[in-house]
Amino acid sequence: MAIADKIKSYIAQRKSGHSLPQALYVDPEVFDFDVRAIFQRYWLQAALEIEIPKPGDYVTLTVGASPIVILRNDQGGISAFFNTCRHRGAQICTDERGHLHRLVCPYHQWTYDLRGNLLRASRMQDSFDPKTHRLRPVRVESAAGLIFICLTDAAPDFAPIRAALEELVGPHDLANAKVAYTATLVERANWKLVMENARECYHCRTRHLQLMHSFRDFTTQDIYNEPEPWLTEFWARLAARGLKNGPISQTELEVSRFPLAEGVVSITIDGKAAVAKTMGAMGDGDVGTMWWALQPNCFNHAVGDYAFLFQALPTGPQETVVTAKWLVSKDAVEGVDYDLARLTEVWNSTNNEDRWLAENNQRGINSIAYVPGPYSETSEQRVLRFVDWYCAASKAFAAEAAASKAFAAEAS
Repeated sequence: MAIADKIKSYIAQRKSGHSLPQALYVDPEVFDFDVRAIFQRYWLQAALEIEIPKPGDYVTLTVGASPIVILRNDQGGISAFFNTCRHRGAQICTDERGHLHRLVCPYHQWTYDLRGNLLRASRMQDSFDPKTHRLRPVRVESAAGLIFICLTDAAPDFAPIRAALEELVGPHDLANAKVAYTATLVERANWKLVMENARECYHCRTRHLQLMHSFRDFTTQDIYNEPEPWLTEFWARLAARGLKNGPISQTELEVSRFPLAEGVVSITIDGKAAVAKTMGAMGDGDVGTMWWALQPNCFNHAVGDYAFLFQALPTGPQETVVTAKWLVSKDAVEGVDYDLARLTEVWNSTNNEDRWLAENNQRGINSIAYVPGPYSETSEQRVLRFVDWYCAASKAFAAEAAASKAFAAEAS
């Protein structure tokens, strides 16, 4: 059976409101399908504008098996390319980040400019046309200081994402921040389990004791239906200060501001600010947390004094690489305005706890005893939205694949 038919069969087996059939969490064929159907077709939060401030600055990442390079071009704009030489396919930029004037393949020295044009390819025959061998571009967009990529030309409309992020996240001024710390975790779990865990706080009271000193569990209700008075009162107070709150719920994007625990101004071990300098238009920093999540690969929090970004990319059927970044005001000085250990303490602990939970979840799902169970209608609404979105996106891609094969068969 073709993988598209298998996917349709697996999704048809799923009971509404329940987790996914086992194969969708463990099958290597499903992993390959997910890369093509999800990670090559939807916008991915990939980097920050502040990571590539000058022309020639670049960062790299890998989506599925495809290396990508994102750089600041010589016109000051942002470009992204498949990090693959047009000669014999070697990876061009091999470091995670750096600075260059030209992109030079380390194999045979084919050389490209910062807009992907081939400038030099020695010893090629007279019939060779360098204009037909530029680097393959990747769709790239930016919003509120964040950089997004999409590996297909038929990308979803980015305009609604940009409008939502610039309105709600924009006041936190990520474009004038700096990355204080980056952590990378390899989680031995399917990417969907990593993201399911990231979409709920059902487990937080017992598994994230440090986080819950300052964090208020906003997943105990559906804010898109009838928010509780404590939430609407909080939104009214922040709106009076000129800050946007949301909530905004789109097909792939959710954005909203939430209050922290009583008397808490930052997500830290004691609830006090970790950084002396606030970010953007945050005033005294008592602004709750601006939370945004984009399907399929991220969630983020921006409080008054710092921002925390969580991005996930699958590297195997049961392996996911998580990159976490802490941002502070570009004027904040480590050791003077903030202590790095204190800044990162809560989220580092939370990340490690979540890694254990996701890996433990994977081990249980691998069992022959696994049967999909029901999600909590109270505390797992966002998990359900994520899983429903995944099923709809997968079904759509599988249908397109089947139609394409049928068309090809008729044409032949």
